[in-house]
Amino acid sequence: MKARNLTRKILEAHLAEGTLVAGEEIGIRIDHTLLQDATGTMAMLEFEALGLPSVKAALAAQYVDHNLLQTDNKNADDHKYLQTACARYGIYFSRPGNGVSHQVHMERFGRPGATLLGADSHSTGAAGVSMLGIGAGGLDVALAMAGYPYYFPCPRVLGVHLTGQLPDWVSAKDVILEMLRRYDVKGGVGKIIEYYGPGVVSLSASDRETIGNMGTELGATTTVFPSDVRTRQYLIAQGRGEVWIELAADPGADYDEHTEIDLATVEPLIACPSSPGNVKRVAEVAGIKVDQTITGSSVNSSYRDLLTVARIVKGRHAHPDVSFHINPGSRQVLENVAEAGGVLDLLLAGARIHQSGCLGCIGMGQAPGTGQVSLRTFPRNFPGRSGTKNDQVYLCSPETAAAATLKGVITDPRELGQEMEYPRIVDPEHYLVDESSIIFPSAELAVTEVVRGPNIKPLPEFAALPDELRATVAIVVGDNISTDTIMPAGNKVLPLRSNIAAISEFVFYQLNPDFHQQCRAHGTGVVIAGENYGQGSSREHAALAPRYLGICAKIAKSFARIHHANLCNFGILPLTFANPADYGRCRVGSQLTFSALRQQLASGAREITVTVDGAEILTLLDVSPRQRQDLLAGGTLNQVRQQMNKSGVGMERPQHSGKRAE
Repeated sequence: MKARNLTRKILEAHLAEGTLVAGEEIGIRIDHTLLQDATGTMAMLEFEALGLPSVKAALAAQYVDHNLLQTDNKNADDHKYLQTACARYGIYFSRPGNGVSHQVHMERFGRPGATLLGADSHSTGAAGVSMLGIGAGGLDVALAMAGYPYYFPCPRVLGVHLTGQLPDWVSAKDVILEMLRRYDVKGGVGKIIEYYGPGVVSLSASDRETIGNMGTELGATTTVFPSDVRTRQYLIAQGRGEVWIELAADPGADYDEHTEIDLATVEPLIACPSSPGNVKRVAEVAGIKVDQTITGSSVNSSYRDLLTVARIVKGRHAHPDVSFHINPGSRQVLENVAEAGGVLDLLLAGARIHQSGCLGCIGMGQAPGTGQVSLRTFPRNFPGRSGTKNDQVYLCSPETAAAATLKGVITDPRELGQEMEYPRIVDPEHYLVDESSIIFPSAELAVTEVVRGPNIKPLPEFAALPDELRATVAIVVGDNISTDTIMPAGNKVLPLRSNIAAISEFVFYQLNPDFHQQCRAHGTGVVIAGENYGQGSSREHAALAPRYLGICAKIAKSFARIHHANLCNFGILPLTFANPADYGRCRVGSQLTFSALRQQLASGAREITVTVDGAEILTLLDVSPRQRQDLLAGGTLNQVRQQMNKSGVGMERPQHSGKRAE
């Protein structure tokens, strides 16, 4: 048998449909599903719409880690809905404050060689325990909960050969920033990144989670690490050593692309405003005044990361001009840091220790002041994501954040080596394990009545694709538009995730606060975009809310993977310009006509002619045969319901139905 890389081994073991040919659609069996509350409320409504009595995935988990601020009833209502729905349908429920989904899932449920589909783009952090974790839209996860395969284009595999060992004051965050320096935010599109080589064993499971988590910022489908002695050590320390298996690429395995990193040569790096791909050496930007530092949240929130900062600041105090924040990844992390004496060190250094959750990473508090510089160990610094307009957010390692905390300016952390010994943190042989805030499914809980507060609104229903569309260009945007720009986060918007009518008023709010009103005036609209449209978060609301406003198509130079899939899921045509120069011919208010659409989609046509202000341009529809059927039906949920009705499966429906949105 031909030598196989680890990615291929895991995909082959889970392949349900298709063949492993790069670019062709495949369907894989999903072992674990992951929801978080910002995306999970809608995903749970979608799962309920299928009418099944319980989940069919081997393990389904719901985390409450995003909408933690309770400034009114909305978040609390959603949390009660999620808790009761989890009890009813057999889903593990992680209570508010228990931790970030990625950290908790790795601690309590992650297992080598399994597949995980998460309604959070950073589900790729499951690479820390050699899971194949993939981020997707909530509807795709709801279908996986119902036992359906997950469909996506078969990726190419980028092999990264690691040698050496990281020097003092350099950590895993600098490794993924080095990858972003090389490949930027589009370099991983259509690829799975697989790390291998003698340098891998020098990286702990937490290090690998950091690299895997932020691999999504490369645009990659996911990241894979071998399961080796370090994986085994971590799982034993978590009291779950029995789930460990050894996994690695075969000797001499081939990769579609290849690069190498000598870990010994990596130096402190930092992503400057306002893109994870705007990476420079810390030394290049040293001296910039810093107003805020935050360690933790979605990434770099592990025991290793927080205790590293605690040891660096021990016996010192934060600079008087720096607001010093710590966001633990989980309650377990905080308990173990406390056991090691780190919490007292942080408090005495002036740290503000917050509850375990995403918080500032999703714009849920911790916004910097006007014109202030914030150094964060987060995975993203898209414009305005912090909650502050024209923010100046930098992404860095815990070591770099700690150095700035003490010095008040961006500082190469290696300079601290003149004052102290580098604190190399070793994970404990046995963690304090805390599952008290996880509600396990049971037969007794399966009779729970699902509680729906006034913030839980019915799913909107959409009509099938018509044969002809006449539409108006509603907005024209540039390259690398993120889902944060399409559908903002923050404490004002996130609580509306279960209310599509309300949240749709914030579509493109940063660019045009009146966008929703203009869409209603147009009736049917089109979005025109540049390269890599829809990068970033997996939030399906960036497709669902525009569809509710009447957006029927998006024509871009190229799309990010998850957003492209979400558009198909909700019946929005994801078209690309055959000639990129035609982008300049489309202006706000331009009149577009799409003719014989149903016939073209049903026939498998890739070239779709669009009339723009009376002149024809050629666009391309690169979708699978399955996605064509979904688009014809007006969305995946419509198509699945039709199939289930024919087979007589899933006829139980929740007590409400949605208002039809044409």
